[in-house]
Amino acid sequence: MAPKRPLALTALTTLTATALALTAPPFSRAVPEAPPARPGAPAGRHPSGPCALHPRTDHVSESTRTPHGFSRSAGTVRALTLFIDFPDAPARITPQQRYAEFFPAVADYYRASSYGRLDYRSTPVPRWIRMARPYAAYRITRGSAFDPRRDDGYHALSREILAALGRTVDPGRFDLVNVLAAPDAGPPATEDVRSVTFAGAGTPLKNVSFIWSRQTGDSPYRVLAHENAHSFGLPDLYYASGRTDDGPVGHWDPMDEDWGPSNDFLAWHKWKLGWLAPTEVHCLARPGTRTITLTPTSRPGGTKLAVVPLSPTRALTLEARTPGPLDHAVCRPGVLITTVATDRPTGTGPVRTEDATPDSPGCYTTDPNVNAPLSDAPYTTGQTFTTQGATVRVLGPTPSGDWRVALTRHAPRPTAALPAAPSHPLH
Repeated sequence: MAPKRPLALTALTTLTATALALTAPPFSRAVPEAPPARPGAPAGRHPSGPCALHPRTDHVSESTRTPHGFSRSAGTVRALTLFIDFPDAPARITPQQRYAEFFPAVADYYRASSYGRLDYRSTPVPRWIRMARPYAAYRITRGSAFDPRRDDGYHALSREILAALGRTVDPGRFDLVNVLAAPDAGPPATEDVRSVTFAGAGTPLKNVSFIWSRQTGDSPYRVLAHENAHSFGLPDLYYASGRTDDGPVGHWDPMDEDWGPSNDFLAWHKWKLGWLAPTEVHCLARPGTRTITLTPTSRPGGTKLAVVPLSPTRALTLEARTPGPLDHAVCRPGVLITTVATDRPTGTGPVRTEDATPDSPGCYTTDPNVNAPLSDAPYTTGQTFTTQGATVRVLGPTPSGDWRVALTRHAPRPTAALPAAPSHPLH
């Protein structure tokens, strides 16, 4: 398994969203216009209702409420993309070539994953900004913080970038800032992942993602999609420190694994980001059984997400995952079941995939970047999952490729009978 990226740092502020037109010549590969949001599904609507779990922190979490100051995640989002190199690691390619590693792929990825509800527009400044000192002088390491008390690190880099831009470009007028370093600056990503995002306030470049080296796999641009998603308010799903085992979600969301083959976002994240309409989310807020038909994540329309709230901070989620344009590694189509916890901060496993085949080595074992044991996690026809408060029985696929499930929310037990902890705690 390739090394994991560092924990993204989070702070709070307010951003403006006025577009800035640059006079720099456009690149040869223009980002195509995004399709409009479908009628009846307005972009940017915040989740609400009994299944929209409340936050337990002012920082980024799995809560459907994103803290103030993060970037919008639906509608038109404007990114400023900059390029830096160093005296001891000068760029050996043009800015256009570095840019082409990520665009229009990132914009296309977000357009497809959001069903056209996120129109991502990147404005590049097509020149290398040479830093004043050698790369090592900035002491950039995995997990480096932004410390304005120091004269190195990301504080120094940001100060030099702003000085180079002068009055010609105002980064504060964009929703996001991408800083793409020359690929030879720092160690390869296969040895040490250093790409990081500083979302919110506390830095002169707000909602800024620094991208180092190159990532492996057939869609390496997703390192930027992962980092930008932090600015949209998504946490890291992998274990950021203290554990060496595979992530709890696996290749079912790029906030856990964005190495190797492509993978789409969880339906819960799509709801959180404003990409799902209320009609596309089924909330089982009261005891009883409902038969629900889930349309695969890879297809627009239909019910994308079913949620059973288990507590004010926990919920069981269901979605159908099948092979698709963004889901290259789905080798066992079916119903993916996850447990979401809003009281677990980023980098501590706030989402857990419930594995339908816990003793299996998996079905996607050809790429070491994929968490193979979780590759066959979806539940299929006839399988049942039960946890405290809910039972899921998978009825099977329909002729059109949707998946039908019988979802039961159990009546609350008397207080005296409640156990001290959930039967399936997150780990």
